[in-house]
Amino acid sequence: MSSTTHGSTPYYFVPGPSRHPAMAALGLFFVILGAGQWVNGVQWGKYSLFAGLIWWLGVLYQWFGDAIKESQGGQYGRKIDLSFRWSMSWFIFSEVMFFGAFFTALWWARSHSVPALGSLDNSMLWPGFKAVWPSLAAGVTASPAGTVEPFTTMGPWPLPTINTALLLSSGVTLTIAHHALLAGKRSKTIGFMWMTVLLGITFLCVQGYEYHHAYTELNLKLSSGVYGSTFFMLTGFHGFHVLVGMLMLLFITLRLQKGHFSADNHFGFEGAAWYWHFVDVVWLGLYVLVYWL
Repeated sequence: MSSTTHGSTPYYFVPGPSRHPAMAALGLFFVILGAGQWVNGVQWGKYSLFAGLIWWLGVLYQWFGDAIKESQGGQYGRKIDLSFRWSMSWFIFSEVMFFGAFFTALWWARSHSVPALGSLDNSMLWPGFKAVWPSLAAGVTASPAGTVEPFTTMGPWPLPTINTALLLSSGVTLTIAHHALLAGKRSKTIGFMWMTVLLGITFLCVQGYEYHHAYTELNLKLSSGVYGSTFFMLTGFHGFHVLVGMLMLLFITLRLQKGHFSADNHFGFEGAAWYWHFVDVVWLGLYVLVYWL
């Protein structure tokens, strides 16, 4: 059992037995089962996937709700706050490794794989192959074997640059909201948080239009060789992280409107802010390495 030191706040809160982990695992089981069957042409797979996903999201809603009630009930003391900070730090570190692997794949393809395919050893297999990264020279996107259709690379202007401005602006509005919360100005905090959420939604809309433009006008697809696969892999996973971060900020904003968080107790806000700033930093690297180089 937890021992209490100050008032009713436990020194270290130990929650009681919970059904949530088992229920979440059950939902994920049907998600993975359905996905595996769906990609192999089994029609009931998609129903299993969506049913499992709905079940899993419902469990998370209840689970997070219980955690919020515990927090608002004064059950989380300094030790829990510290454990949350370490947990979020390690989670963001794992995300750094996640994107680091993809950036390494991009570097390896550009610096090693493509030059190796254009070496003397492979000149007889692909005599018309140009060992140049597609964004560095025009007319080198089509493969000699005809397996990749000609496509146009995606440049930095205007859509990626617009999205860069949107994300950088969202980082500013989020920082203003944080300082407003520290100063006890809840209305100002909520206003700038809504601005941050709207900037994140706008980013996703612009990226959706960018993908439509790539597929319909540039003929740039996921099947467009290693350039297409790395382009959509990096930008797509980043877009997914923007979606997750935007949802985190949205729920934090709704909690602020309910009176949650204070100047002294608001790690839920801080954790979401850490994640969003991480997403901003990743985009800056992606903007330079994918769109400019």
